[in-house]
Amino acid sequence: MNILDKIVRDKRKEVVLRKSLIPIKQLEQSVLFNRETHSLAMKLKTSTSGIIAEHKRRSPSKSVINQNLNVQDVASGYEQAGVCGMSVLTDSKYFGGALDDLLLARASCNMPLLRKEFIIDSYQIIEAKAYGADAILLIAAILTRKEIKVFSELAKSLKLDVLLEIHNEEELHKSLMPSLDLLGVNNRNLKTFNVNLETSKQLSKVIPNDFVKVSESGISSVEAIKELQPYGYQGFLIGENFMKTDNPGQSALKFINQL
Repeated sequence: MNILDKIVRDKRKEVVLRKSLIPIKQLEQSVLFNRETHSLAMKLKTSTSGIIAEHKRRSPSKSVINQNLNVQDVASGYEQAGVCGMSVLTDSKYFGGALDDLLLARASCNMPLLRKEFIIDSYQIIEAKAYGADAILLIAAILTRKEIKVFSELAKSLKLDVLLEIHNEEELHKSLMPSLDLLGVNNRNLKTFNVNLETSKQLSKVIPNDFVKVSESGISSVEAIKELQPYGYQGFLIGENFMKTDNPGQSALKFINQL
C-alpha cells in the first residue's frame, strides 16, 4: 500500500467521524457559509507572479517542516508579500494541519484561500465553504470521473473555485470537464515522492487553454518559474520553500521581488 492509499484509507474513517460530530445542517449555518468568495483563478489570470503560497507544518516526504509558526502570522505575511492566494493544508495525521487553520487564515487575510485536502466526500466541500475557503483541491489519482463531476459541480454551486490535480495524461483525459477552473500538475510522483519539473512541461501541451494552468511541487527557485511560464503556467504552488524559514511572508516577498 503506497502513501496515497494509506492517506485515503484513513481519510474515509475520519470523514465518517466528522459527519457524526457536525451534521451538514450545522455547517450550512456557519457565519462564513454565505460570505462572498474570492476567485483564485481570476487572481492568477491577472497576476504577474502567480504565487500560491502554502501553510504546511510537515509532510510524509519531509517530516517536520515548521511547527513553530502560527497560521495568522503566516497568512498576513503572505498577503503583505503580494501572493495570489494561500493554500492551507487541513489534513492532520500526515501534514499536521487542521480545519481551524483555515478559519484562522480567513480571519487574518482577504486573499483567496485554497483548502488543500484529500477530498473523497461531498461533506468535505461543504466543510470547506463553512470554514472560509474560496477554492478546493480535487486529486484525480484518488477519484473516479463521476466523483470529480459531482464534487466539482457541488463546489461551483457554492461559488468555490476548483483546482484539479493531475500527475499524468491518463488522469487529465479522465478528468476534463467544464466545472473545473484550474488544472494543477503535480511534479511530485505521489508513489515515490520524486520531483521532476519535466512533468509540468510535458503535460502543458495537452491541457486546454480554457483552464488556468498551475504547477505544483518542487518549485523552489525563481528560475523554475521562469522556466515554466513559457509553457503557459500562470500559477505556482510553493510550500516548503517559504515554510522552512522563520518568516514565510518575508521569504515570499523576497522571492516575488526577484521575479
